Amino acid sequence: MGACARRFDIESDASAASYFLAAAAVCGGTVRVEGVGRDSLQGDIRFASVLESMGAIVRWGSDWVELTGPDSGGLRGVTVDMGEISDTAPTMAAVAIFADGPTEVTGVGFIRHKETDRIAAVVTELHRMGIAATETPDGFIVQPGTPSPSAVRTYDDHRMAMAFSVVGLAADGIQIVDPECVNKTYPGFFRDLDGLRRQSRSDG
Repeated sequence: MGACARRFDIESDASAASYFLAAAAVCGGTVRVEGVGRDSLQGDIRFASVLESMGAIVRWGSDWVELTGPDSGGLRGVTVDMGEISDTAPTMAAVAIFADGPTEVTGVGFIRHKETDRIAAVVTELHRMGIAATETPDGFIVQPGTPSPSAVRTYDDHRMAMAFSVVGLAADGIQIVDPECVNKTYPGFFRDLDGLRRQSRSDG
């Protein structure tokens, strides 16, 4: 290295990790994410704790987190303020479909002004799947149900595409319209998601 060179360790993306943690919570099995953990500077890693409150089993290291789907009884519906981890709110909507009771997300009214109105978009696409959901002034409420086959619109929003892909892991007939919008932050997302699916099948 030159005299002015420095070496930095860069954390993994905690927001991107949320989709894989959600997949384990919904589908069962275990997912371990390296490069982000208990000592992370990123607020979105706390999404793992939200999933833990729903019944998932979470283990932490200083730079890793491991989540296993609930042992029995499935996921519980919760009420949670996600104001400080708002990028994971659409992922929460996807997980909430598979809980045993309603889930209410609060504190995220400002996500109406993201790449799209993420409250209206989430509720609209849940309705498209036949899932009962309601907008509130600062979030949304999702009732559990069985998703019907549907083509999920992404509104050119990478987080909508990645979040609702989790539903497709647990329900048949879910298609993502304009999946290329994930290229904004995670061009290899669907490759990695397919790798997780293949690994799950080989382990089973």
